[in-house]
Amino acid sequence: MNKPFIIGIAGGSGSGKTFFLKCFLKHFKPNEVCLLSQDDYYIQVAHNMTAEENKLYNFDVPATIDHNLFEHDLSDLLNGKTIYKKEYTFNNPNAIPKTLEIKPASIIIVEGLFILHFRPIAQLLDLKIFIDADEEIALKRRMNRDLVERGYSNDDVMYKWLHHVVPAYNEYLVPYKHECQKVITNNTHVADDIIKITEEISAELKNLLG
Repeated sequence: MNKPFIIGIAGGSGSGKTFFLKCFLKHFKPNEVCLLSQDDYYIQVAHNMTAEENKLYNFDVPATIDHNLFEHDLSDLLNGKTIYKKEYTFNNPNAIPKTLEIKPASIIIVEGLFILHFRPIAQLLDLKIFIDADEEIALKRRMNRDLVERGYSNDDVMYKWLHHVVPAYNEYLVPYKHECQKVITNNTHVADDIIKITEEISAELKNLLG
């Protein structure tokens, strides 16, 4: 197999990265593309924490990610190997993690906050996509997600946003924005806008790869 084409998709919390990915993946057959998500490489440390300890613990720093395993698994995919790993359950002690089977493909998508900061990974990327959003819009999306889906309190969400999320975005993502071939500002709430962008990028990619 020829060397896979590696796409990196980076974006801060609330940028709409997850929705972009869902739309983008729909343009390919399952055997044409595989996805490696940084979230699945969080080091499991918070499952025994109290609510207060969880609030204060900073998940938005590179040290919370097992980057060595992240790089190892990406290398295995590049060498045509299937990888197996437990999914990340956002430190929910009641959730039973699934075992993910990620098969190699001609297109590998790597996504996450720190993928550009982890230089061995960044140097492998053939196409870098940066998903961005205005801060007030990103915060509103984060609030909707954490209050509704994860059951956090308003105070917890705001504490993490101010002390963890925004500083991490500025330190570990913004400095690499200029490296990205495509920077997408996702302030819209209209799904068709993002769908159109993913159609354009996937068409360019299919044309490039033949």
